[in-house]
Amino acid sequence: MTHILMIEDDGRLAGMVSDYLRQAGFGVSHAGDGAAGIAALRRHPTELVLLDLMLPDGDGLDVFRRIRALPAPIGQVPVIMLTAKGDPMDRVVGLEIGAEDYISKPFEPRELLARIRVVLRRGAVGQLAEDVLRFGRLEIDRGARQARLAGQDLPLTSHQFALLQAMAERPGRVLSREQLVEFAANRPQAYDPVLDRSVDVHVGRIRAIIEDDAKTPKRIITVRGAGYVFARAQD
Repeated sequence: MTHILMIEDDGRLAGMVSDYLRQAGFGVSHAGDGAAGIAALRRHPTELVLLDLMLPDGDGLDVFRRIRALPAPIGQVPVIMLTAKGDPMDRVVGLEIGAEDYISKPFEPRELLARIRVVLRRGAVGQLAEDVLRFGRLEIDRGARQARLAGQDLPLTSHQFALLQAMAERPGRVLSREQLVEFAANRPQAYDPVLDRSVDVHVGRIRAIIEDDAKTPKRIITVRGAGYVFARAQD
């Protein structure tokens, strides 16, 4: 059974969401603050985390960073941010640091369930694909959801890997930011300038990891006014 951890200080909301997700066939546990959430992650195998942005013992973004600092595979667990804040910048920051998705309170349980399934399906698709894309020294292992450069594993987040995979599967094709988000998330996306900025930030971080010189990239090329193209020929 797929297990979800909800880190949320609102016990009433956590109870309602947990009951709904259990009815949908998931195993759910609840932690009321960041410290308890981190401890729960260490104790119990977890496939996805629902993380509130405002917690009694600190900012949810700080808790997210602490999760990512945990050793693999615990620290690689997909995270969906939950927040009552309405500032678009909170969404930008959450996506930029590697959260898989972001949903604002109040939300419809059906929407949350749909987003959870998309994130989990994205991981399952990667696990089913056993072929490795090779571009010179760069390898993109879709089965293991791991990229390697000259045989060394690269520290990409799940979302960054999805973006890289989306580009690498379409080498030589110019992809708009909207298309990249659609291909990476495996669902249609309405135009959103916040997501556009998030894509630019993530591409910059991917370049810093896979390029020999991020200032003069040879693998991911910017096409001004159009988007990005993944180079077919690489060293």
